[in-house]
Amino acid sequence: MLSKGKAVKVSIYVTDGATLRGEPVHLSILEFLLKSGVAGATALKGVAGFGSDHHLHSSASIFLADNMPLKIEFIETLERAQELLPRLEEMCGTGMIEMQETTIVKVAGSPPNTLKNR
Repeated sequence: MLSKGKAVKVSIYVTDGATLRGEPVHLSILEFLLKSGVAGATALKGVAGFGSDHHLHSSASIFLADNMPLKIEFIETLERAQELLPRLEEMCGTGMIEMQETTIVKVAGSPPNTLKNR
């Protein structure tokens, strides 16, 4: 379980047309993270972008709309993220993974700090 303090945010960049064993890769990654006990993860779909192929993909292009950028993010301890990385690297194929230090200020599910009247 995550707690307040130092953590890492892992971002995985793929396309929505990418598949892994016939299933959309982003769903495979989310399922893997869920089964691995990660507290939470989010898949975000971009409206336009380009990757290592240097082709601009946009929802305005009917031919490239199936290769729209997707970013999957999750926050975890450094140690736990490092345990998950080898499998994530396999799963993301030609996609990219980045990891950056972050600080958890409030843990999901915990009540907010409230100021009491003096």
